[in-house]
Amino acid sequence: MGHDAETWEWLRQAACVDADPELFFPVGESGPAAEQAERAKRICHGCPVEKQCLEWALSTGRTSGVWGGTDEEERRRLRRRIDRRRTPGNAPARGPQQPAPGRSRRRP
Repeated sequence: MGHDAETWEWLRQAACVDADPELFFPVGESGPAAEQAERAKRICHGCPVEKQCLEWALSTGRTSGVWGGTDEEERRRLRRRIDRRRTPGNAPARGPQQPAPGRSRRRP
């Protein structure tokens, strides 16, 4: 458990810790879902651990939700940019996604 506690220490400082986790997982990409994602991003942009959250989301392959102030498409673009910078034999293998932080609820 020591490693898990250290891994998630940044989460205790997150601006979203008391927010409804569903806000960070809009269903769809337009209309109300886009507005929901923008509300979640505003919370992220005022967060002291936004960078750690984004780094975690990228390193663990988060494919859904708003993490570190980014949505799914923004993280895909960031991953492509990162992958292009790597030379062909140096790219690490991507494994399965790690579970999201928090107890039974997913939180960015």
